[in-house]
Amino acid sequence: QLFIDWINTTLKQEHIVVKSLEEDLYDGLVLHHLLENLGSLKLDVDKIALTEKKQRQKLSVILEAVAKCLQLEESQLKWSVESILTKDLLSTLHLLVAIAKHFQPSLAIPPNVQVETITIEVIIVLIFVTEDPRDLSQHLVCLELGRNVLDDAFDELFSRAPDKLDDVKKVFLQFVNQHVGKLGLNVKDMESQFADGVILLLLIGQLEGYFLNLRDFFLTPASTTEMV
Repeated sequence: QLFIDWINTTLKQEHIVVKSLEEDLYDGLVLHHLLENLGSLKLDVDKIALTEKKQRQKLSVILEAVAKCLQLEESQLKWSVESILTKDLLSTLHLLVAIAKHFQPSLAIPPNVQVETITIEVIIVLIFVTEDPRDLSQHLVCLELGRNVLDDAFDELFSRAPDKLDDVKKVFLQFVNQHVGKLGLNVKDMESQFADGVILLLLIGQLEGYFLNLRDFFLTPASTTEMV
């Protein structure tokens, strides 16, 4: 709220009213006016950018000007064109703090503010099921992680479109490798490589951020007892 009030006060003469930092700053218009007002900067870019391409170009010019004024190296930047454009609140706050400290150091920014971020990853698998071989119409079944949009979707798939199973396996295989690949692992056959439970454990650890003590299980189990 501090930054919203500060921006609205600074740009009052220009009749600009900000209500949300994420929704009102992502396209660069407010940032453009703010920098011109605070730093008397003349940016060689249109004030209004309606398309995403134009917004990217505009943000690129603005952020380059900020980095130059603040004498910041690229490694010091806690924001980017992509993060501002995608309405990342944390990046937007980092940018505003830097601008305020440079152009208006008297602004009473609360010290030692900590922000906890939560990243939510949504995984969607798309399965196409043909209802009738004589009918070319297809029904789309969406499965979200932990939730079936259509009851018994896999049963429907097995009975009506078994030829699509390989496509589904490829999707899951890509998902698994995306995560366990960070551990230097590569899964090629889920049936055989998931049989001993090791890959499954490591996958759960990657997804949930668990620390897995390697002493608690066998990385290369040689018997059913070790698998259990």
